[in-house]
Amino acid sequence: MPPSVPSLSVAAVPVASAAASPVSPGVVSVAAGGRPWMKAVLVAAGVYNLAWGGLAILAPLWCFRVVGMEPPNYPELWQCIGMIVGVYGIGYLAAATDPLRHWPITLVGLLGKVFGPIGFAGALVSGRFPLAFGWNILTNDLVWWLPFAGILLAAWREHRPGNAAERRHG
Repeated sequence: MPPSVPSLSVAAVPVASAAASPVSPGVVSVAAGGRPWMKAVLVAAGVYNLAWGGLAILAPLWCFRVVGMEPPNYPELWQCIGMIVGVYGIGYLAAATDPLRHWPITLVGLLGKVFGPIGFAGALVSGRFPLAFGWNILTNDLVWWLPFAGILLAAWREHRPGNAAERRHG
């Protein structure tokens, strides 16, 4: 049996700051609040969703015209979708303040970003939406799958029962 090799853990590093952990003075979890890339992703998603939602509210027919689709009979429904997207943007900005703590917002966002393309695929197959409308799916949904999944994986690792016990006792 090979000799035991000590593992290097970056879950806790000594620091001299007021943000020190109450569990062990002078130690802060590196993952507390999430890594900088997580915050940047959520801020970008928040700004993007607010901009896209605002555009859908203020100019509800632009998206249809760009892809050569017949505009809907009730643009107010598209404006409502814009409002929902904008509200997600507010949620992402809130989650950016502490991505690992506010992981449920990211989970709800990822679910919408998975179900949206499923709905689009159904509309594409039935001929109700043209393939050109898929650019919406690319920018609104698909580009966010991996970073959101990464945030959720980190949150799961941070909050799983064994990890919390290790922080308290280790």
